[in-house]
Amino acid sequence: MFENAKIWTFDRERPTAQAIAIEGNVIVAVGDRDAVRDTAPDAERIDLQGACVIPGFNDTHAHMEREGLKTLRPSLAGAKSVGDILARIREAAAIIPPGEWIVTMPAGTPPFFFDGVSSLAERRLPNRHELDAAAPDHPVYIQGVFGNWGKPPGHSGLNSRGLELNNIGPDTRPRVGGVKIEVDAQGIPTGIIVEHNNRPTVEFDILPAVPRFGFADRLEGIRRSQRLYNAKGTTSIYEGHGSAAETISAYRRLWELNELTIRAGLVLSPSWNDLTEARRIMRDWLATARGSGLGDRWLRVSGIHIAYGGDPVVACCARAHLPDTGWSGFVEQAVSPSDFREACFLAAEFDLRLHTIVGDQLHEIVPVLRAVNERHPIAERRWVIEHIGRARPEDIRALKELGIYVTTISTYYLWKGGSKYLNEADGGNGVVPHRAILDAGIPLAIATDNIPYDPFFTLWTTCAREERSTGRVIGPDQRLDAHTALELFTAAGAALTFDEGWKGRLKPGFAADLAVLSDDPTTLPPAELKDLSCLLTIVDGRIVHDVR
Repeated sequence: MFENAKIWTFDRERPTAQAIAIEGNVIVAVGDRDAVRDTAPDAERIDLQGACVIPGFNDTHAHMEREGLKTLRPSLAGAKSVGDILARIREAAAIIPPGEWIVTMPAGTPPFFFDGVSSLAERRLPNRHELDAAAPDHPVYIQGVFGNWGKPPGHSGLNSRGLELNNIGPDTRPRVGGVKIEVDAQGIPTGIIVEHNNRPTVEFDILPAVPRFGFADRLEGIRRSQRLYNAKGTTSIYEGHGSAAETISAYRRLWELNELTIRAGLVLSPSWNDLTEARRIMRDWLATARGSGLGDRWLRVSGIHIAYGGDPVVACCARAHLPDTGWSGFVEQAVSPSDFREACFLAAEFDLRLHTIVGDQLHEIVPVLRAVNERHPIAERRWVIEHIGRARPEDIRALKELGIYVTTISTYYLWKGGSKYLNEADGGNGVVPHRAILDAGIPLAIATDNIPYDPFFTLWTTCAREERSTGRVIGPDQRLDAHTALELFTAAGAALTFDEGWKGRLKPGFAADLAVLSDDPTTLPPAELKDLSCLLTIVDGRIVHDVR
């Protein structure tokens, strides 16, 4: 029993409480101290000394598998010069057996790496010859930044052995645009490759010899990710962007081993090549993902993600390396508007919940949803629209009429990428319009997108809506108060996995998933939300994080 707390339950019948009792993996009582003591007289009593308690965060666009992977490679964080990087390479060479690859994280300051090579005194990576001297017996690869974390360009670096193993020479030409192999005055590659694509393609396109994340890496990555997410108060995730077969297999294995400490809702990321193959796969192989899917309270797979748009060359390069998906964890897709329309009809025909990222193209997606709905009513199917950028009022109304669920990424569109919305005619009120979506009565949940994975940062961007470089507010009328944002980040996401009847709120009979915070978000100015921390996390009645 936890008492002397300020508890936000997000239960309409009892929105606040001072005490909560847990028996096994469920909540048995919530209320004032004396009432809860009477209900659970023999419970161990823990005085939280006025701390704030909320339901555990449900990160509904988490990309959780990535975070732990970042810790598997040597970090260059804090390196201020080429010499600092070479020192890190020498340290790795002293540990890694000769002949094996040394692969590091990018230059710059994590988690965003915005500063990249500009953080180095020379404003460049070491060239091939400098890396040769630091690790003469190893191939070396300094990876470029994954654009979803920060911003392009990304700078990659290889030594001579790394270039040779990948057959990079004066005549090498990347298939994907936006990639430049730097050369010296004689036309010989220097070892530096610069990529301007948001989703890096260089490894898939021209670096086939660079080691990939194997299945064991992905297992360990998720194990580490869980600890990191638990430490932020996260108890559930939903991967609406879709998960490739290898990613789902890693989660399934951890489920078999009883090692999950995060409840995971996954969506399929398909690898079909055309609509004929899509129909056959949906008809013959995806029965377990139909409707609410298949799974239990720890792991559930439901629905598919179908992209709208994409670069066919990028998709081709990436798919050639399956089951490896690099950092993404999903299968790269390139879907034309006409193919997207037909795929949506197929998804409805075979009762597969659609998930799609719309960005600024919601106005192009809505007519497709309307057409599908005329043949296959979708209002009760919980189809999900994700990553909304601009949204017109008439399209928001359409989403309500169609019974669509929405998840948004305020950090991606407002803070990290908000510069393109600074001069909107309506002041940005049509960009990630949280208030308008809620006022329309549309089920809404917010998420981190792993940029970063810290939910308190996302709370801040949702409530403040400030663009990164200028601090200007985008869409002041769409700002949310912290209490509303908390509900969207905790209780609201349960409906995406059809679990709203047993998790997401702090009420008797619900899962004992909760977080104890360093302060009450509802009492803080928006600027201080990102400085919050989690003191204690409980999942399924078990403590998984405790720094009290």
